[in-house]
Amino acid sequence: MRSRTSPRGPGLTELGLGAAQLGNLARTTSDEDAQGAVDAAWDSGVRYFDTAPHYGLGLSERRLGAALAHRPRGGFTVSTKVGRLLVPSPETAHRPDDGGFAVPAAFRRAWDFGRDGILRSFEGSLERLGLGHVDVVYLHDPDDHWQEASTTGVDTLVELREQGLVKAVGVGMNQAPMLAEFVRRCDVDLVMVAGRHTLLDHSAQEELLPLAEERGVGVVAAAVYNSGLLAAPRPPADATYDYLPASRELTDRAAAIADVCERHGVTLPEAAIAHPLRHPSVVSVVLGARDAGQSRTNARRLAAAVPDALWDELADLDLVPDGPGARADRRLG
Repeated sequence: MRSRTSPRGPGLTELGLGAAQLGNLARTTSDEDAQGAVDAAWDSGVRYFDTAPHYGLGLSERRLGAALAHRPRGGFTVSTKVGRLLVPSPETAHRPDDGGFAVPAAFRRAWDFGRDGILRSFEGSLERLGLGHVDVVYLHDPDDHWQEASTTGVDTLVELREQGLVKAVGVGMNQAPMLAEFVRRCDVDLVMVAGRHTLLDHSAQEELLPLAEERGVGVVAAAVYNSGLLAAPRPPADATYDYLPASRELTDRAAAIADVCERHGVTLPEAAIAHPLRHPSVVSVVLGARDAGQSRTNARRLAAAVPDALWDELADLDLVPDGPGARADRRLG
């Protein structure tokens, strides 16, 4: 599998494994399936793995660390996140988590982008992962915490980078405008943009992607299926978009894109993965997987041949912007 390198960040495989499902996102994933998802991703050439304390209140990090424990440490890249500190909550341990994960609420999430909170979160992640260092740390969803995150938060991550405890630092969010502000004003190496650089949502192309390219900041594209609407060859009637029922307008637009894909021998999910990678600032697409089969499907979709004529027709029909399509050779390894 090819890797891409940005001027400021480490090399990442074009496909990364997102480990939210390893934390029992929405429903339970068995230990065996979690291990299988990581092993199958590895066998497919994936060497970039993304997790967070938020995912299953630490379960995702523990499972990912266990699944990678027998792999050579220099052979893979791990990213995790800070900003949601896990605080023990034995008084609620008998209840289910209310954060979207099928785990007991033995911890509560506390927003904290201060130096002490970030360092405590980082140390907890290292312990759960069983690693002496992680490669990338992102500030996680600082939408309502710009002031602290853009100052103390970034400064603390830079401190970790200077100490050699991380290779690169950045921010991960579900919106593009604030990520652009982080790129413009802060010393970040990478940003992870979820759901805003997809076949259906082009908001990252307005400012974030050009600015990232100008500043040498790598972009990791996540949630490229927009939570489900782009995950099947034809959008189902009950499809979701950003985890809510998809509107008729969006469903019709996805169906129109699917029509074009079919004319070019490409499936809608294959195009959804290929689309973000067309921009020169994008270094990886991160996809979740709950078991080995899903990991293998992700890799197969990445490998599909997508002709330039597909993008030309989508642009002519005003279904996607007419953007950069060539992959610069200097970025592929």
